[in-house]
Amino acid sequence: MTEREQFEHEMALEGQPEVKSHLHVTYPVWQQFGEKLRWLEGYSENVQAGIARTPGHAANSEVTDRWGCHWVYPLEALDGICVRHPVAAWTDLASYAPPNPDEFTDWERERDRIAGAHERGEVASGGTDHGFIFLRLTYLRGFDQALMDMADERPELEELIALVEGYWMEVARRWVEAGADTIGFGDDLGLQHALPVHPETWRRYIRPSYERIFTYCRSHGVHVQHHSDGYIVDIIPDLIDCGISVLNPQDLVNGLDNIARLARGKVHIRLDLDRQDITVFGTPEQVDAHVRQCVETLGSSRGGLSIIWGVYPGTPLANIEAAARALDRYSTWWQDRG
Repeated sequence: MTEREQFEHEMALEGQPEVKSHLHVTYPVWQQFGEKLRWLEGYSENVQAGIARTPGHAANSEVTDRWGCHWVYPLEALDGICVRHPVAAWTDLASYAPPNPDEFTDWERERDRIAGAHERGEVASGGTDHGFIFLRLTYLRGFDQALMDMADERPELEELIALVEGYWMEVARRWVEAGADTIGFGDDLGLQHALPVHPETWRRYIRPSYERIFTYCRSHGVHVQHHSDGYIVDIIPDLIDCGISVLNPQDLVNGLDNIARLARGKVHIRLDLDRQDITVFGTPEQVDAHVRQCVETLGSSRGGLSIIWGVYPGTPLANIEAAARALDRYSTWWQDRG
């Protein structure tokens, strides 16, 4: 069976019981521990480990993105803060132009890459920026102002949403035409314990764009993978209804039982393993127990679960090893019980 064929079985929730994981060590952690982490690369057939050995951004660097949003990166190699917003005033909207989707990537190169992957029987993925619909609105208007726009039901907001949606629809269309098997969309929709807006507000302003773009992808046989940090329990059913194939939620802020109740057996769960609590402040034994609980609660003998873990500054070396060993140890937990 080729990788593409296996992928389709996994998306249909008819895959293998192994729980595959991806572990990514961020550059500051590599700076701190260096060669003590080298063993991670290639240590397990079920855990793919990557180490960032160079920074994506220098500390205190500034960048203006393709949308005209200006970013400051206060910490080396970690995410930035959007500090200037090109549609900060509604008077800016009339003259604002979104990026050209033809310039999102080198589409000719991507078509060649995808064709080559298919010849080898491999899955070919497409992607978008982290900051899809909701986050992009906050970058264009400013976080507080975007929320106030929704609360005030500003008519201009509909026009701005249509502009953002139109851009991403065209990017999705180009990925579909290039032959991608799956497209990833990233939009952090949650805060620590709640959505930033009422669920009905999200359904009014954000869901329609999701539904139109995702329906287009799925109608052309392309799978949709969606990532969100934060609490999204209230809208997980909506995301599934919109057509996602893969849900990438955080574990503790949403609760494993909630994720199991709402998503297990309905879509593939690509669980974002804790990087705030247990893996940072717990003992190695607690880390091991948490990984096992994730696998037991969300896995199955027919697959449906994979795990991703980003290793960020503050994570003790002993806990990095404990998590890595546990991801390998429990990858066959369901297979061993089959």
